[in-house]
Amino acid sequence: MKAVIITIGDEILLGQILDTNSRFMARELTKLGAETVEMRSVADERNAIVRAINDASLHADVILLTGGLGPTKDDLTKKVLAEYFDCKLVQNEEVYHWLVEMFADIPSRMNKYNISQALLPEKCTPLRNRKGTASGMWFEHKNKVLVSLPGVPFEMEYLMHNEVLPRLKTKFTDLFLRFKMVTVFDVPESEIALKLADFEETLLEGISLAYLPSEGYVRLRLTAKGSAVEQLEKTYENLLTALQDLPYQPSSEGDSREDLLRRLKNAGVTVSCAESCTGGTIAHIITSMPGASEYFLGGVVSYANEVKQHVLGVSAHDLGKYGAVSEPVARQMAEGVRRLLGTQYALATTGVAGPDGGTKEKPVGTIWVAVAGPNGTVTEKLLISHTRERNIGRGSVHAIQLLLAQIEKDKRS
Repeated sequence: MKAVIITIGDEILLGQILDTNSRFMARELTKLGAETVEMRSVADERNAIVRAINDASLHADVILLTGGLGPTKDDLTKKVLAEYFDCKLVQNEEVYHWLVEMFADIPSRMNKYNISQALLPEKCTPLRNRKGTASGMWFEHKNKVLVSLPGVPFEMEYLMHNEVLPRLKTKFTDLFLRFKMVTVFDVPESEIALKLADFEETLLEGISLAYLPSEGYVRLRLTAKGSAVEQLEKTYENLLTALQDLPYQPSSEGDSREDLLRRLKNAGVTVSCAESCTGGTIAHIITSMPGASEYFLGGVVSYANEVKQHVLGVSAHDLGKYGAVSEPVARQMAEGVRRLLGTQYALATTGVAGPDGGTKEKPVGTIWVAVAGPNGTVTEKLLISHTRERNIGRGSVHAIQLLLAQIEKDKRS
């Protein structure tokens, strides 16, 4: 099953909001075994919507639309779809009763605009939206499926999980698309490709390997289509064998940072951090995942030497002798924040993020990382890149990796 995702909204094209809907829908379709072949954003304009649907119909079995289902005049999707499928907009009594039920406790909100949400193209099957007033719409025409969903993310997600995906499973019983993920840390994409050159030469028809680089890691996606799905597990084992000399971690379809944080949460320890060159990025990464409060107590962004000295207790003598970007300072920062916040483990970063500030001895991209724990403190020196964003991103991810490695080592000892 091939799918095309079309998001409708001027606000997306103007850059006022991010299109998170397409990413979510593509991930859910992939889990189902479907292949998303195109994602597209168009304006709230009749010709643009029709043109996008016509183009999608040439190479897709399923077309998913989001947006333009509100009750105001600028939301055109229902009208355009009624015209496209050559039918009228009519009041759907089932949807009307859903709306009455929704506003039973606040009848005054059942105004003409909300009532108008019961107007749907007569050829559609309505999909009940328990999170809002805009019903989803399911159309079938010439062996193709078109589904129109609200643009509000939590409403779209509810309808995808509870209405769309179950119906697609029933209609398309021959879904054959599977994939496996593995993440390689702190190895450039080109070096991984050299390592896997022989492996890639042996890939069967229907199986492909994709490289997805990010700051601090490269995710490898092994995808199997059609009958090749049966060989996916064996091929994945061969991939792991080919990677055995590299630092890798099997991962899920989500962001690999989520895998790191899941492991950190499951470690059952308390953590804090002291950041200089990463400027709070580590704390942001950790707290971006729900449940961080169970183990992360807090952090200190000690950009200035005065903060390193007076808050974290870094030696003024060492700051003067070795400089802020040094092993002794990183060590004392980690030990200082661990002592200050009373956590079992603490990590620290200090370095030259760039683009300025580097020297011959400490060029841009030099970062010291330290992890302090109950069995002592470990440190590591990184030399990453001349790019500020890459230094901050990779330095932050590597610090979390080093923390996890130390926690797991302590548990084994």
